[in-house]
Amino acid sequence: MRLSNNEFTEDAILNGRVILRQPKRGYRINLDTVLLAAAMRDIDNGRVIELCCGVGAALIAVAKVAPHLRCVGVEREPAYAALARENVSRNGVGDKVEIVEADALAPLELGVFDAVFFNPPYDDPADNRAPANERRAAHVEERPIEDWIKLWSNRMASSASLTLIHRTHRLPEILAALTGRLGGVEVLPIRLSAAASASRVLVRAFKGSRAPMVLHKGLDLHPSDAAEGKYTAETEAILRGEAGVWPG
Repeated sequence: MRLSNNEFTEDAILNGRVILRQPKRGYRINLDTVLLAAAMRDIDNGRVIELCCGVGAALIAVAKVAPHLRCVGVEREPAYAALARENVSRNGVGDKVEIVEADALAPLELGVFDAVFFNPPYDDPADNRAPANERRAAHVEERPIEDWIKLWSNRMASSASLTLIHRTHRLPEILAALTGRLGGVEVLPIRLSAAASASRVLVRAFKGSRAPMVLHKGLDLHPSDAAEGKYTAETEAILRGEAGVWPG
């Protein structure tokens, strides 16, 4: 993908603490990006890696909140990897964030990590509603979720965590892939409001843990009686970068 200089926007997340340059078309940061970063808020040291980091939004947000982390982002699309490096520099985290241009499911010599997090492609390639070419690589699944979990669970240090966000109907597949590899699974449903079914789930699991699975109450993005666009106080705190997503 090649982009001219007039095909970008400059946008902010976490109440302006992170400023990002991203394409007008193609994959853009969204609420999933911020929720995934917030799911990493209680990790404050060690090595972390984001798979398919795009323009680097979630990775930079994590680095901003936890300055002692050493962060790696993997992105296979050259244009997005270049933007991620640019955004790392403009946000002043170049001393602790490295962007690697590579396929996250390829053999990589990057060592082991204390935390792995990612927002994998969601869409079924056979679905006629699959997005246009400029968004296809970020949205359309090419490998099953089991491949991601199997590969990266072997690149995790003892007691390390793996965190991902995905569509709710894929939860059985995710849990099956975690079985025998990671334990202490936590599931956080994400709903538009208390009156709606969960459309997304955040899932976290730990290497070497034998703790039973925990299904959390979940996060309601909007009050049930809210005007369009209004968020709950809990969600507002997350969007401002003041709170994480996991209870306790």
